[in-house]
Amino acid sequence: MLRLFVLIWFIFPFFAFAQQMRIGVLRDYSVQRIVFAYSDGSYNVFGDTTLYATLLPSEFVELSIAKGNQISLKVGITEVALVSKVVLVGTKLNNSLVYSTKTPVIKERKYKDDVEITVQNGALTIVNLVDINNYLSGVVESEGGSGKEIEYYKVQALMSRTYALKYKTRHQKEGFELCDRTHCQAYHNQLRLNPIIDSAVLKTEGMVMVDPQNQLVDAYFHANCGGQTSEPDYVWNNKIPYLSTFKDTFCIYTKQATWEKRIPQMEWLEFLVSTFHYPVNDSVLGPMIYTFNQPDRCAFYQYPWLGIPLRDIREHFKLKSTFFNCYPEGTEIVLRGRGYGHGVGLCQEGAMKMAKFGFSYHQIALYYFPGVRLVNYQEQQYFNQKPKIAELD
Repeated sequence: MLRLFVLIWFIFPFFAFAQQMRIGVLRDYSVQRIVFAYSDGSYNVFGDTTLYATLLPSEFVELSIAKGNQISLKVGITEVALVSKVVLVGTKLNNSLVYSTKTPVIKERKYKDDVEITVQNGALTIVNLVDINNYLSGVVESEGGSGKEIEYYKVQALMSRTYALKYKTRHQKEGFELCDRTHCQAYHNQLRLNPIIDSAVLKTEGMVMVDPQNQLVDAYFHANCGGQTSEPDYVWNNKIPYLSTFKDTFCIYTKQATWEKRIPQMEWLEFLVSTFHYPVNDSVLGPMIYTFNQPDRCAFYQYPWLGIPLRDIREHFKLKSTFFNCYPEGTEIVLRGRGYGHGVGLCQEGAMKMAKFGFSYHQIALYYFPGVRLVNYQEQQYFNQKPKIAELD
């Protein structure tokens, strides 16, 4: 028998970007009881594998934790089942639900697409099963607010898409991909205010940033760099080749460019001495403990060999950034700072100003990430596929 060998390529379909993300929401709370109410479009309500109801206008379902890590499923005010998992599935695309958490009581939220609820560690785990474009629209609004230029929204969509795809296995063990906290990306609602954000997401659909090795970059961003971005290893102890500090004049006159904070001198001294053994009795270093000048971004307070990371000072005293000078005044130490956030990668207020000046999202991205490339992720995945030899008899 003649054997023919053919090359079969594992093709990444070009429609694959219409994909669903699993986003853990309400992760700042230990949710015990929640109501899902009709917002737009009907939903089928499944408990485990059984269809119990269809959610129509003016209707709602209530879920709460029952014994044995079960979920009490109520349709309206009537309990219909005890189940281990509940899934609300929209009967068409772009449906949305109102999430009203009753225990604890928090502000109502609204999310598009579907939702899955299970019990983990004594609380309800709520996962929004959301189309990636709907997710990104919600992220861009949560991170950037409303009323900005479309080129800013485009670059924020590019950043957020790159970040989401690079880190989508971060919470895999918990049953979802990303969460709604800022250490993933803020995602506190479906898009509410500005249709231009939807347009920006769609006009950049599939676009991501890759490094010279064609790997997704670390798409870090922050509110304001204070006029100079930070070296990544000042924050996370690891260098990133395509990210290094540089002077950024686009953000220096914006809302969050400067800040001031006063701290009692005794609190400052106690922290530095008890945590880092600052040599307060040294004749030279002792008098310097309250005075620090940082014309360019530094990693350490005073001198590197003292081993006092500025990031630790920022975290302990809840400072807006590590980019500050300080001096004593009375019984306090006065900190005059620049910027808001870790300072690595894209400066959001700088990017907003660049967009106002007419720069394209492509130009903005390469300004903050020199040496990277913008590519279509779908095409990148397709051309990166390796052929597999299949044997046909």
